[in-house]
Formats: sequence, structure tokens, C-alpha cells
Amino acid sequence: QVRLVESGGGLVQAGGSLRLSCAASGRTFSMWHMGWYRQAPGKEREFVAAIFSSGAITKKADSVKGRFTISRDNTKNTVYLQMNSLKPEDTAIYYCNSVDWGTARPRDSWGQGTQVAVSS
Repeated sequence: QVRLVESGGGLVQAGGSLRLSCAASGRTFSMWHMGWYRQAPGKEREFVAAIFSSGAITKKADSVKGRFTISRDNTKNTVYLQMNSLKPEDTAIYYCNSVDWGTARPRDSWGQGTQVAVSS
């Protein structure tokens, strides 16, 4: 079982930036593909971005392409989400999880997430 702790959320104006972090427990972090998801009020949780275990490949939802960048540091068991040019519609609770690369579905239990609020 992996433990995930997200941080870095906050309130930002439209056009601003935030960097989210997700610290994962476990000695085999470098073997996991990792992803970010988000859940806006009244909506289902959705896929945002994923990064291959080695960090060499990433994929993103169309809604964040060109604005968000996912990265990881396997020496720190941490995955990041750099969010630029934020829009009000990016407002959501953001979660990380290990991910099935083929389906982009999460594989483990959810952490508490980190709240991102973008004002217009």
C-alpha cells in the first residue's frame, strides 16, 4: 500500500501559477507510473496528467496541454505538477496516485488532496 501526501495548493488569480507536490511512501516509487487527477465541485474526478516511471514519457488531458507540466524526482519519491496560466475552471481538489499507463486509471487509495482555487 502506498501513502500519498499532496501539497502546494492555494488561491491564485487567473493567469497565475502554482506548483503542486506529491510525496509518496514506499521503496519502489521509481517503478510506479504516477498521475495527477482533480475533482471540481459537483463533478467527477478526472485525469489531468501522468508520467512514466522513468520520467521519460508524459501525457496530459487536452484541457491542460500547453499550461501544465508533470515531472518527478525519484530520489525524493516525489511527483510535481507545475501549473501555469491558470484559469477559473482549473479550480478543484488535486490528487496524485499511481496510475495504470494504458487506461490512465488510478491504482491506489486516495490521499487528502490539495485545494486549488483560481479567481477571475
